[in-house]
Amino acid sequence: MFDFFRRKPRQARAAPARPAPGHDIPDALWHGTLTRYAFLAALPPTDLERLRTLSRLFLKTKEFHGTQGLVITDAMAVAIAAQACLPLLYMGQSLKPPVPPERVLGWYDDFVGIVVHPREVLARRETVDDTGVVHHYNEVLSGEAMDRGPVMLNWRDVRDAGDSAAAGYNVVVHEFVHKMDLRDGRPDGCPPLAADFMGQPTARAAREAWLRVLQPEFEKFREAVVKAERFGAEAPWLDAYGAEAIDEFLAVACEAYFVNRERFAQDFKPLVSLFDAFFRR
Repeated sequence: MFDFFRRKPRQARAAPARPAPGHDIPDALWHGTLTRYAFLAALPPTDLERLRTLSRLFLKTKEFHGTQGLVITDAMAVAIAAQACLPLLYMGQSLKPPVPPERVLGWYDDFVGIVVHPREVLARRETVDDTGVVHHYNEVLSGEAMDRGPVMLNWRDVRDAGDSAAAGYNVVVHEFVHKMDLRDGRPDGCPPLAADFMGQPTARAAREAWLRVLQPEFEKFREAVVKAERFGAEAPWLDAYGAEAIDEFLAVACEAYFVNRERFAQDFKPLVSLFDAFFRR
């Protein structure tokens, strides 16, 4: 059987799985991934070839760590890689000459490790209020992206992403969009933008133009979530977690944009144009 990953000897089995250099993703492995995730299979053939190339290059530079006895198989790693590369699929392709895949993957070059839990995890948090009192609380995490650090995912949500696409949910896209947002060190809902983004003269003007679209959509969505939770109004289709903060709104919105664009466009037409300008440039 084709072994896409270098395996350590049995006595070093706890070491992370990492792809062998130069290997393409085997056909059976790739087609199995497309079978499980219809939102990927629906892409045109040329896009799928580019996604496969991006995924292969992604796998060459990342290490996967399973927790609680979870063994990362080739199929699991490819499933994560393909979904992680989805936001990068069209980036740089409209430029002359097009940006090569290796450079596009620079968006993810600040980390190596991907930690995969079997299911959601309970994290212990600490916060200090305005009076200086320290509060401790527990938070259930589906995933987490750390600035210049690893990405954490839970396999159950990754595995079920084909089904959850109907609800616009995708934990891999969510966390990797956070990584893009964090490229400038600020989780503020605005990834680094080129000075000429959407015809703007400077990077500062580009950021202002981005927030002029995103901020009102976030506020409108947050209000809808509050009305649903407090007053029994109809709940929005998009995951209510996006109402937590504008950076979470960006990540949640991008999940839906990539895995269920048609449904997303019904509620967020201004964001479709904004995201097209960024992700399809």
